[in-house]
Amino acid sequence: MKRSTEHILTTHTGSLPRPPELTAALQRRDRGEGEDDGLDAQIRDAVGDIVRHQADAGVTVVNDGEAGKIGYSTYVKERLEGFGGTGGLSGMPADMVEFPEFMQRVMGDLDFEMPACIGPVRYKDLDAVRADIANLKAALDGAEVEDAFMSAASPGVIAVFLQNQHYDSHEDYVFALSEAMKPEYDEIHKAGIVLQVDCPDLAMTRQMMMDESLEEFRDRARVNVEALNRATADIPPEDMRLHLCWGNYEGPHHHDVALRDIIDIVFEARPAAISFEAANPRHEHEWRVWQNVALPEGALLIPGVITQSTVLVEHPELVAERIVRFAEVVGRERVVAGADCGFASFAGSTEIHASVVWAKLGSLTAGAALASRRLWGR
Repeated sequence: MKRSTEHILTTHTGSLPRPPELTAALQRRDRGEGEDDGLDAQIRDAVGDIVRHQADAGVTVVNDGEAGKIGYSTYVKERLEGFGGTGGLSGMPADMVEFPEFMQRVMGDLDFEMPACIGPVRYKDLDAVRADIANLKAALDGAEVEDAFMSAASPGVIAVFLQNQHYDSHEDYVFALSEAMKPEYDEIHKAGIVLQVDCPDLAMTRQMMMDESLEEFRDRARVNVEALNRATADIPPEDMRLHLCWGNYEGPHHHDVALRDIIDIVFEARPAAISFEAANPRHEHEWRVWQNVALPEGALLIPGVITQSTVLVEHPELVAERIVRFAEVVGRERVVAGADCGFASFAGSTEIHASVVWAKLGSLTAGAALASRRLWGR
């Protein structure tokens, strides 16, 4: 995983808008409405376009936009045995409960299945992840970028979206998921691509489990981190990044757990880089946490300096200010400029039009250029 040794590198969280026709095809496949002829070609073409858009915007560390996945967490039901029937989230975020009419407007257009775990979970085969890798590598050929990453769901976040109806406990379920997902993580690493493991379960799920005490939530998070560490045991920490978030949905988020209350547990995870929300109105103030927390040796930060929570395109000067703020606290070489969360975590997400997403990424890279001049003096 490259570091910002000569200038501030730029990246994002993973999911990017899919073409409408691809979204429709993915949703048909997800509903089991027959095979879509040409879907593989659609995905391959979309990945090529998405990588091109990132490169044109000046993003230096790119990915496939998760183009071939119905959702960043639920895609695994296509790759794992043991799922069926009807499940659902392990709980509803507290702000959705408090503001149901608003949240229906925000979430109402999403269309994806959430089966339950009804039997032992096992990884089927590596065909799907190998296709993802091949599509990304083909798109990278000739692209003017510096590095690439690929996202995969963590055991903990899978347990949130695909309800356990088989195992005796959360611990049993998440450790089974750990063993099942290990082949996918290892395959991404073997391909020479940085692995990003998505871990909203370490923050977002606090809102979904308000009946638990903070310590009970922290205990659950520790179990999830242990499961993640088992699954990534054969991958060097410097080849991995972890995405921490409180949920990318537009909402009040006024019950979000504080970063200071979970950061010690996040540090127990093996990935060397931490991607996290730092640009939205609920979490931007938490940059001060890093004034009082020492980064582990070799760790680096990927703070969000643009956000998916508003259609406003951040001014490059503001982006630069946010980057410099972190660089002055932890050191310029330990900062990569990122986004708060995904722009299309599920196929059909329409919070921000694709054209605005590319404009936001352009502002990200313009702000990083300003910050680089201030930090390196050139």
